[in-house]
Amino acid sequence: MKPSRILIVGGSGFLGRHLTARLSAQNRRVIVPSRRAERARHILMLPTGRLVDLAAPDAPSLESLVADSDAVVNLAGILHGSWGDPYGREFAQTHVELPRRLAEVCASTGVRRLVHVSALGVSDDPAAPGPSMYLRSKADGERAIRAVEGVDWTILRPSVVFGPEDSFLNAFAKLQRVFPVIPLARAEARFQPVFVGDVAQAIVNALDTPATIGKTYELAGPDVFTLRELVELSGRWSGHPRPVWPLGYTLGQLQAGVLGALPRPMMSMDNFDSMSIDNVASGPIAPELNIVPTPLASVAPSYLPQRVRYNDERAQARR
Repeated sequence: MKPSRILIVGGSGFLGRHLTARLSAQNRRVIVPSRRAERARHILMLPTGRLVDLAAPDAPSLESLVADSDAVVNLAGILHGSWGDPYGREFAQTHVELPRRLAEVCASTGVRRLVHVSALGVSDDPAAPGPSMYLRSKADGERAIRAVEGVDWTILRPSVVFGPEDSFLNAFAKLQRVFPVIPLARAEARFQPVFVGDVAQAIVNALDTPATIGKTYELAGPDVFTLRELVELSGRWSGHPRPVWPLGYTLGQLQAGVLGALPRPMMSMDNFDSMSIDNVASGPIAPELNIVPTPLASVAPSYLPQRVRYNDERAQARR
């Protein structure tokens, strides 16, 4: 039976917006807890959406939220956090402790179905845990879920996700609107970007397909790009192409360190370490997920110019 009441942890973000919209369009109840409910008001616009303010004094417990659901989807993730060995506190809390807690609560409440979104590049070998805190913590989060008995889990590992309002191509387009040249660390790092709509649909299909239980899947688009190529494409498609200046290892580290010190980092040393390995899938998307991956070139050129025009209009409105 397809789950009709789905708790979506991390559902107020970029991927969560697309997933909740798809589930609500199927008349399924979506429950989205958030400690910053003011940033997730769009959930209230969904016909079957329920936004739970975890900062409210009478906020329900995690146990009661899970018990009121047929399935749980975990989208929670961070890109930046404090340093630690093997990873810092924020990575531990978000990528390891939260998935473990969700799996334990699913098991204790009898809500067996759990779909967990991890990341492409995560290592299955504990002896080779990954080059960055991000990847090491994601790997430990996966292992924490698998260690809990009584849970019907599915793990999805998407590559970098693109789509309207993404923080990837849009960030590069914005930079090229401002700067005449783009210095770029890890310019030859390889990515296989996946469309946000495909990831959202893969989650829905995994929820509805018992054959996916107990399996881990990679999610990637049909094409592989270097980081330099992605930056150049975002500039061209947004109407502000700029020369890209690849940085060597030492200058790339320096750039990552400087950007990582900003209040809202675009890159950090940990991101720099993550990009030391290719973010490329080992093969096509598994057939049981029933996804035909969307090419980057069929979507991004339509939303990047709109985003740039929107930013320009907002700037003019402030004058």
